[in-house]
Amino acid sequence: MGQLDNRTALVTGANSGIGLAIARRFAAEGATVYLTGRRKAELDAAAAQVGARGIAVQSDVSDLGDLDRLFAEIADRSGRLDIVVANAGVGDYGPLGAITEQEYDRTTAINLKGTVFTVQKALPLLTDGASVMLLSSSAALRAVPGLGVYSATKAAIRSLARTWAAELAERGIRVNTLTPGDVATPGGDELRAAFPQGDPSTAAEPAPLTPLGRIGRPEEVAATALHLAGDQSTFTTGAELVVDGGSTQL
Repeated sequence: MGQLDNRTALVTGANSGIGLAIARRFAAEGATVYLTGRRKAELDAAAAQVGARGIAVQSDVSDLGDLDRLFAEIADRSGRLDIVVANAGVGDYGPLGAITEQEYDRTTAINLKGTVFTVQKALPLLTDGASVMLLSSSAALRAVPGLGVYSATKAAIRSLARTWAAELAERGIRVNTLTPGDVATPGGDELRAAFPQGDPSTAAEPAPLTPLGRIGRPEEVAATALHLAGDQSTFTTGAELVVDGGSTQL
């Protein structure tokens, strides 16, 4: 028996990296998992990795029409959601003085608007006692020059989790923040590569080391997501679980 048998989950931005690792772990524990992503080829490949329990639905979280179609399909096929992981996110390097309107709009539309409306539109399908996870970032807990807009959206996500945890408490719905640090993912590698080379604090190679002496693996974040999704965390809500190898604590 798996820890998530007979449960239905949604993981946005699950075509690679942390989202894919979470989807794979949830499916391995018995859940039916809906995966979303903007790029169909990558999303289909991700669903193949998840296996028979994975259902791919191409969707851009910043497009409310796409979200409506996503939740209509979930309603038709499953009729419920027990777990929502609002993971879809992007980040652009842009220090003050070089921030462009295009980058600002893209980052806020996907990270913030996408999170707000993913959870709001999921509400009619959420079962009492459901688990909602919002993905933040350790960049919101420390100053990372060049990531001001990205960090601001991730700090806002932490604030939303507190408010929503209070608003949904009557239904027993738990809302928590999952905050990864440096993790080896395609998106993380791309963002690290955008930093100026030669600065040892931001250079893409070698990656900044944590107190544990390495960066994280997506599967390690997925293990924490499983804890928040299942019955081991039924008295945890409004919390932030940081998975960063101690970087923001030590």
